[in-house]
Amino acid sequence: MFTGIVTDQGEILNTWQEGDLRVRLGTGYDPATIDIGASIACDGVCLTVIARGTDPRPWFEVQISAETLSRTTLSEWSAGRRVNLERSLRVGDELGGHIVSGHVDGIAEVTAVRPEGDSLRVTLRAPDHLARFIAEKGSVALDGTSLTVNEVDGTSFGINLIPHTRAVTTWGTVRKGRRVNLEVDMMARYVARLRDWS
Repeated sequence: MFTGIVTDQGEILNTWQEGDLRVRLGTGYDPATIDIGASIACDGVCLTVIARGTDPRPWFEVQISAETLSRTTLSEWSAGRRVNLERSLRVGDELGGHIVSGHVDGIAEVTAVRPEGDSLRVTLRAPDHLARFIAEKGSVALDGTSLTVNEVDGTSFGINLIPHTRAVTTWGTVRKGRRVNLEVDMMARYVARLRDWS
């Protein structure tokens, strides 16, 4: 489990095929504190650490299955790309965002970006089958970042990015056309499921 509060911006150092896709990410985390088998959310996708090291800089490696590649933007990863990172939630940690599983539901696309005061107003389009789970003033995780939905219009929805969020995540480089990993709010998904059964 995660909270959608990004704690590091990693960098893709290398990718290669080894059965599944294998990726090495540079990180600000101390590799000595990362257990093999630990879960780290990478752009919102829960991935398992399979190796770690410090040469020439701190890094960890993950494997990515074909299933994950088919449902996320991770197929677009290449060396030099910045990635939002969050370590898994521990009992007693502050829950600053919302409960995030790291199981991405689909891909949303940025359709508009405009300044609004010091913030950026961003409009995105969700896949048709996920739009019903997105509610005004509800929560979504986009590329692993917990964000509040400002408004919803059909499959389109808007978020607001304050300067702090843009500084500590990859949202500082957001542009129209960017594809992002979308995880809808877990509670919304369960409420909709219960309603379908009633």
